[in-house]
Amino acid sequence: MKITTLYVYPIKALRGIKLKSARIGPQGIAHDRTFMLFQVSEPDGELKKMQVDSHPQCALFEQELSGGNISVRYHDPEIQDQDEQPLVIPLTVDTATLAKINVNLHGSAPSSAYSMGSPYEDWFSARFGFPIRLVYIGDGKRAVLGDTLPPKQHQQTTQNGKGGWLSSLTSYVTGRGQEGKPWITFTDVAPLLVTSESSLHDVSARLPADEPMPMYKFRPNIVVDGQGEEAWAEDWWAELTFNNKHKLLLTGNCVRCVSLNVDYETGKPAVGELGSVLKKLMKDRRVDTGSKWSPVFGRYAFPAVMQDSQGASFELRVGDEVEVTKRNAERTVWDWPGL
Repeated sequence: MKITTLYVYPIKALRGIKLKSARIGPQGIAHDRTFMLFQVSEPDGELKKMQVDSHPQCALFEQELSGGNISVRYHDPEIQDQDEQPLVIPLTVDTATLAKINVNLHGSAPSSAYSMGSPYEDWFSARFGFPIRLVYIGDGKRAVLGDTLPPKQHQQTTQNGKGGWLSSLTSYVTGRGQEGKPWITFTDVAPLLVTSESSLHDVSARLPADEPMPMYKFRPNIVVDGQGEEAWAEDWWAELTFNNKHKLLLTGNCVRCVSLNVDYETGKPAVGELGSVLKKLMKDRRVDTGSKWSPVFGRYAFPAVMQDSQGASFELRVGDEVEVTKRNAERTVWDWPGL
C-alpha cells in the first residue's frame, strides 16, 4: 500500500489541512489539535466542547499553515464573493500572559490549558453568534482512558502482514509521560487516525454514483490506498510499517457519529443520500461490541517512535510505502469510559 493523503487539524473541528509530508512524534502529527473551541453557555458560563457533530457550523471554517501561523477563513454560505481578511493565530504561543482555564474533553481533562482571549475569541464569537473560548493546550497533557487503547509496552501479536501466524513480544517507546502512561493533546482518544480508501469505496457504493463520500468527512490523519487489502481489512490491523522502518500501533476502532452527515458547504446536515451515511453504515458496520450502536470506520494509532537522527520522531510523505506487519486474531473492543 501507499499513503495517499496526510491531514492535520491545528484547531480541532475545523476543516483539515492536506500535507505533502508530516513529522510524526509521540502525540501524532506536529501541531495536530493543539487548539480547540468551546461554547460559553449562558448564564452559568459552562464550557461546552465544540465538534462537527454538535456544531456543524465548524465545517465552514478553513485553516491553512503559513510561516509559523494558522490562517483561518470563514466561508459564509449566504455570501458568494467573500474578501475577508483571515484570522492569524501563532502555532506556538507564549502562555506566560494567558489565563489558565479548566476544560474537559471526553472525560479526560488536560493538566493545563489556556484561553487565547481577544482578538481571537471575539472573531470566532462574531461568526458563530455566541460566546466562544479558543483554548490552547500548551504544556497540558490529556490521559488516554480505558484499558484497550493505550499501547502495551510489551505487545502480544498474532499474525504477520503476509498471512502467516506467529507470536512475538516487542517493546516500543510511545510518548509515555513521567508515570509511564501515553498522553494526547485535543485529539479525541489517540494521537492518529488511519483510514483506507478500499473501505471508502465501499461507503461510496452505497450512495448515488454522482455523490461519492469524501474522505475528509471521516477526519483522518493518514489515508492509505488499501491496495491489496479488501474493504474493512483494517478492522484487524495491529501494526503498520512505513518504508520498512517506522511503525504505528493500531489499538482501537474509530466509532462514528452524525458528523458524517454534515455538508461542509452549508454547515448543516446534508440533504439527500449524503445526509444518511451514518444510517447506511449502521446496517453492517456496528462491529465493535464495546460500542454496539456506532458503526466503525478507521483505526486509532500510536506511533512506535524510535530514536533517529531527528530525535523521537519520524517523517512520513504522501507516496510512502505501507505494509501491514501485524494483524489481530480478534477484533479490538472499545472501552473509553462514557464515550
